[in-house]
Amino acid sequence: MQGQETQETGQQEAQGKAIKGKARETAAFDAALGADAGDARRVARMRLVLALSALLAASVDLPQLGDTAWLPFFGYVVHSLVVCIHAEREAPLSQSRLIHWLDLGWYTLIVLLTGGVHSAFFLFFFFAILVASFRWGFEEGARVTLASVALYAASGIDTALDENLPRLLVRATFLLALGYMIVHWGRSKVELRRRLALLHAVSQLSNPRFGVDHTVTGILQKLQHFYGPHGTSSCLLVLRDKDSGACTLRTLRAGERPASPQAANIVPEAAALLLALPAQDKALLYRSTPWAALPSRAGAWAHDARTGRWTRRHGVACEGLAQLLEARSFITVPLPLCRSEGRLYLLSRTTEFRRSDALFLAQVGAQAFPVIENIELLDRMASDAASQERQRIALDLHDTAIQPYIGLKMGLAALRNKAAADNPLVEDLDRLQEMATQVIGDLRRYAGAVRNGAGRTHPGHVVSALLRQQAGRVREFYGIDIAVRVEGELQVNDRLAAEVLQIVREGLANICKHTLAHCGAIRLECADGLLKLQIDNEADGNQSLEFLPRSISERAGALGGRARVRRGDGGGTSVQVEIPM
Repeated sequence: MQGQETQETGQQEAQGKAIKGKARETAAFDAALGADAGDARRVARMRLVLALSALLAASVDLPQLGDTAWLPFFGYVVHSLVVCIHAEREAPLSQSRLIHWLDLGWYTLIVLLTGGVHSAFFLFFFFAILVASFRWGFEEGARVTLASVALYAASGIDTALDENLPRLLVRATFLLALGYMIVHWGRSKVELRRRLALLHAVSQLSNPRFGVDHTVTGILQKLQHFYGPHGTSSCLLVLRDKDSGACTLRTLRAGERPASPQAANIVPEAAALLLALPAQDKALLYRSTPWAALPSRAGAWAHDARTGRWTRRHGVACEGLAQLLEARSFITVPLPLCRSEGRLYLLSRTTEFRRSDALFLAQVGAQAFPVIENIELLDRMASDAASQERQRIALDLHDTAIQPYIGLKMGLAALRNKAAADNPLVEDLDRLQEMATQVIGDLRRYAGAVRNGAGRTHPGHVVSALLRQQAGRVREFYGIDIAVRVEGELQVNDRLAAEVLQIVREGLANICKHTLAHCGAIRLECADGLLKLQIDNEADGNQSLEFLPRSISERAGALGGRARVRRGDGGGTSVQVEIPM
């Protein structure tokens, strides 16, 4: 029971971290929406023109204004000038949401001091609505629209309790209706930018050393985040090979990170349920509404690729599929593949997808997955060619590396036999002979791995065992105590695991050859989409920070990551490597 509770607690913590990670990604994207320096400059210039125009209009049409009434106009001009200067310098202030909320405050003061309900300057509220909608999206635009209506009503409520009430209601309704249309228009622009960003992201394939599986999983994660930025959507990819009939399934559940980039094998009967929908439908949308008053919104709708029209699909197939997938709404598209047939599903328990979402998903699938299929085919061809090359390299290793070490071992054995029992070099000769035997065994295992190829995956405990094996050899041969710490669950393919082990081997070799340290540590974890590796050694008074291990840096750079050297705890050296997953 205690182990089960610990496992459940770990799963809850992992799910919480995944949700927080998605929230950070959403916040980062929201910040990127308003971080366009060109937009900020254009909006700042228009704000300054609007402020000057308001001042000019007031001086011509309202010459009877008192001294107090002129203060908001001059204040708004100064405010617009300051924001414009910051925008020209691309300062962060000009790209903040606070600016259009300050605009609302100035507009409220201007309306309040120029007639309240009768003021023509209430039209200025539309500028703040436009800025919020076209730069920040639907939610921010809706908030600014409602705030504008409330502020306008509050500025004229004292004079609207008599005959001015109809004017207040008409203008407030006009402000709300036109603001609502602007908000929807702005949402379409922001959504278009998000779609372009997603198409750009799925077009940039991952590092080929990570394998095709990692690339496919990365695309599914991007789709899941795009359609459910708060971790509310799930993603399924089912494929069936046309030649062998083998079926695979990839699943990304809402609020969870994938445990492994590898696809799971499923029985053909289970795959048939997910592949049973008509292939001529470019996209299929299903949604069930909880309101009985809106039955027309519920049901399944399919987009025919030949006619380009949406038609309603009757029957219980989609309802049964929604119950099987435990989804309130889902969209599915067929994937245009040559060697296999497949379908991509996006599921949601809380939100309802739209027809535009389904069509865009079909566009993403048509662009990304055929390219991945071609890459996978080329990868198989390269693997076949590499298999033949491995056979040759294994023979070369045996002839050029293993045989000399065998000769060295025989020479050490002969030298050991000549030495008397009381010779002071006997212990050193025995140690060198044991080290040569160990190296020969390592070389033979390495040659066998080169000849036969490595496995597809290295679970976390296997990588941890290999790291501890390397640390044990360093302790045995050099007397340096190396602590190994692997945090979290590691699921990496053979290529990445081999690179990580080689980086660790190089780091340990640097500790043994270039320092006088007696202890060190290896720390490995996957967090925030990064594989983090840290190799530390204690201070010995001889280390210098004016260096960067060339081999480690080049390997990290080839994987799309980076390496750096920092002063560790107690004055020791810490080599830190970060590789994006």
